[in-house]
Amino acid sequence: MNAEQRKAFIDALKLRFAQNKHRHPAAEWAAVLDRLQASTKKLSSLFEMEQTGGEPDVIGAADHEGAYLFCDCAAETPQGRRSLCFDAEALHSRKENKPGGNVIDTAAAMDVALLTEAQYRALQTFGEFDLKTSSWIATPPEIRKLGGALFCDRRYGMVFVYHNGAQSYYASRGFRASLRI
Repeated sequence: MNAEQRKAFIDALKLRFAQNKHRHPAAEWAAVLDRLQASTKKLSSLFEMEQTGGEPDVIGAADHEGAYLFCDCAAETPQGRRSLCFDAEALHSRKENKPGGNVIDTAAAMDVALLTEAQYRALQTFGEFDLKTSSWIATPPEIRKLGGALFCDRRYGMVFVYHNGAQSYYASRGFRASLRI
């Protein structure tokens, strides 16, 4: 990211932060900006979240170490992170019609984390997300060992957690990420 992109991105984050104060009523932009400017690597990861359609924003207040949790706040699962199976094992198990990649490796390349079920449910307290799409979430090893993976969406005013074969992928399923800065 060059200096011009960096400035434009930080301005976009600042605007989103100001327009969505309900997501972080106790947070101050100056403190968030200090954290962003202190970590070029994390800012690059956050930029990747933005570039893939995540519309990242701060969720909640700073933690005990002063770090903020950024989360994808796009209304639907990020467009640039859809049509992926769950992990490399699932991708390699497909004999035909392989997707372009997998969630776990994509998140690792971006240096971000998948939302947990608890984080996904917490996100839904700030708005209605994934009304038309769904998002893979972090899956317990005992479920993944049996070939499954978990995903969530919001329908009928409720958040639902489902399972699917980890090798499956859909045009309307992607993943939401979080990043602690």
